[in-house]
Amino acid sequence: MALSAEAARAHLEAGKPGPLSVDGRLDLTNTRLKSLPQGIACYELDASSSALESLPSDLQVESRLILDNCQHLRSLPAGLEAGAISLRNCNSLHALPEGLETWFLDLSESKRFTQWPRQANVHSGRVRLRNCIDLQSLPSWFGTLATLDLAGCVGLTSVPDGIRVTGWIDIGGTNITSLPPSLGDAQLHWRSVPITHRIAFEPQSITAKEAISEQNAEIRRVMIERMGYLRFAQEAGAKVLDADTDPGGERRLLHIELEQDEPLVGLACACPSTGHRYFLRVPPSTKSCHQAAAWLAGFDDPALYHPVIET
Repeated sequence: MALSAEAARAHLEAGKPGPLSVDGRLDLTNTRLKSLPQGIACYELDASSSALESLPSDLQVESRLILDNCQHLRSLPAGLEAGAISLRNCNSLHALPEGLETWFLDLSESKRFTQWPRQANVHSGRVRLRNCIDLQSLPSWFGTLATLDLAGCVGLTSVPDGIRVTGWIDIGGTNITSLPPSLGDAQLHWRSVPITHRIAFEPQSITAKEAISEQNAEIRRVMIERMGYLRFAQEAGAKVLDADTDPGGERRLLHIELEQDEPLVGLACACPSTGHRYFLRVPPSTKSCHQAAAWLAGFDDPALYHPVIET
């Protein structure tokens, strides 16, 4: 049964069975439907922010399947195929199905995703996994991709050899310390900023003088991040704006001027349990250690911040 997009939505929300066909875009955004009937075929399906928990096994989507912000989505059918599949911020989704076929795959912000199928295919397209913080590995079946965005995937430590990227790979915020030979020609990005191999994998060789002299503000920020804010502050001769003590010992509010960028201001402090020292960035307008600690604790008004003990 061929229906208009509006009629198809009304049909499904009324709980009527399939099959049904929609020539254009089937809009099921924000619907309270937990499941769909068998026999749905459409050019594009957008069920963003819906209550869907699963999809029918015979679903046919020719172009884009958009399931962003589906917080109850737990599973997808085997053999799922669409031109582009977007699963952004689906935090109940742990695994992708066997036999998945697509050209563009986006799992960004799906923080609980961990499990790849044994076999699937992304046809030389783009894969975005930004901030999939539980992800521990990548599948070798990726083959050749146009781009691979791994920014914020803190659990990743390596990329399998055999994966090729014709464009760029973003490793910002990951724990990847090297790339395999198959990625030797890939352009490197750090949270969308193009960087060199040295900045990515030899941060110990970067000096504060070199970072300060970098004219590109975005690259400078990455260089400072890769150095580590505390080492950068020490090498750069940071100005002490304020000092006091907390259970970890002395803490200092440090300030560093940067050309063509806002000043770098941070609270240098130590963990009272481990003694490990940290540099915690705060707004450039911060004037005192107490104000910095209050802001880090989520208080806009430092006068309201009176902890019994700071940890």
